[in-house]
Amino acid sequence: MRLAALASISAVLLVAGCGSGESDSASTDSGTVTVFAAASLKQVFTGLGQQFEAAHPGSKVEFSFAGSSDLAAQISQGAPADIFAAADPVTMAKAVDTGRITEPTRNFATNVLTIVTAPGNPKHLAGLRDLAQPGLQLVVCAPQVPCGRATKKVTDSAGVSLAPVSEESSVTDVLAKVTSGQADAGVVYVTDAASAGAKVAMVPMPEAAAAVNTYPIAVLADSKHAQLAHDFESLVTGPKGREALAGAGFGAP
Repeated sequence: MRLAALASISAVLLVAGCGSGESDSASTDSGTVTVFAAASLKQVFTGLGQQFEAAHPGSKVEFSFAGSSDLAAQISQGAPADIFAAADPVTMAKAVDTGRITEPTRNFATNVLTIVTAPGNPKHLAGLRDLAQPGLQLVVCAPQVPCGRATKKVTDSAGVSLAPVSEESSVTDVLAKVTSGQADAGVVYVTDAASAGAKVAMVPMPEAAAAVNTYPIAVLADSKHAQLAHDFESLVTGPKGREALAGAGFGAP
């Protein structure tokens, strides 16, 4: 009887030990994390992705950068993603409404708009009201995307009416039109103007303070690599992420 009891206890301990080993194995996540992120985050997120991969051997971060509204639409259509970082809460709310984001979102940065022109500011623009002058080839973001909503809020607040020749689906498209010479001026985030360096001249726009964009981030409920996704989210919202974001010109949330 005693031998039988010992054998039974040993069997239980063996099964428990095996179960514990399987649990440990399952908690070690690795693979590819797919991040949907606003186009204005491309430079800083690319750098954070490299930091993340270095700290998580065997893992990879793949980015899809585009206008936040386009990314939210892709999420609503079931596109596979692990993380969504939007350029404003309105767009994040649309992604939440799909049911694919169920946990609280986390704000991690802010951004404001500015005016960019060709180097040297050949049109001699002095501020927001000069964007309404006749004949100016002006490009802005479309009103349904975060940078476009912010632009409209600024102009409405200032009582300025603009007549852009083009409305783009992302802020990087606006910047590209200016740097390529297809537009005289554009309204972009200060971070995009900074990233363009000598390719543009920046014209101050104090009225932009009326529309500060807050950037939220969230892990999707159906993420295939939830632990890694949460680790990347923590990197973005933590000290290293804040440092990188501040270096790129983003404000604190």
